[in-house]
Amino acid sequence: MNTASTRMDKRALQAGARKVLDPIVALLASLGVAPLLVSLFGVVFSVWGAVVVGRGSLLGGGIFLLIAGLCDVLDGDLARRAGKASPFGAFIDSTLDRVSEFVFFGGILLYVVGRPEGYALWEPIVILLALMGSMLTSYARARAEGIGVDCKVGLMERPERIVLLAIGLIAGHRFLMAVMILLAATSLVTVVQRISHVHRSSAARDSR
Repeated sequence: MNTASTRMDKRALQAGARKVLDPIVALLASLGVAPLLVSLFGVVFSVWGAVVVGRGSLLGGGIFLLIAGLCDVLDGDLARRAGKASPFGAFIDSTLDRVSEFVFFGGILLYVVGRPEGYALWEPIVILLALMGSMLTSYARARAEGIGVDCKVGLMERPERIVLLAIGLIAGHRFLMAVMILLAATSLVTVVQRISHVHRSSAARDSR
């Protein structure tokens, strides 16, 4: 797969999504809604969704996850439109994103181990691997940017994880576990891609 072409496709999709959401962002800005409030609503919907999933409703959890993902997109765009974008705001947003992901994966884990039908041993292991990959993907980018290397590379960034996970939840248990396997694999591949990218970028910078 051509990496440059993949990045262009992602940017085109992101630009299209932002164009669709622009009226909502404009409305929130006109009402004076704070970006942090939108971020907090995203966390609330994630926690709510995790509780719903833990109680056995995958469809409801998938819907709440999509709403939380929408909040995650809106808060950044709202901050930029309102002129409130700041390094601290980006830090808070990223921290809340990690809380949301951890809680939601926790809800899925509780759902799986609490099923009346029982569960296979590999299922919670795959969920934990997907969680680890998700956290490491974000951590690798944060550390790369901390040393001055832009690191928006890889197969599975946060928006893709949210959409894929929501689809898995809405489709039901069997498809959810297939999605978990895919998330675990692609997230860990993304971590390797980011390590490789940072290594090359650092080596190129040091050789100047």
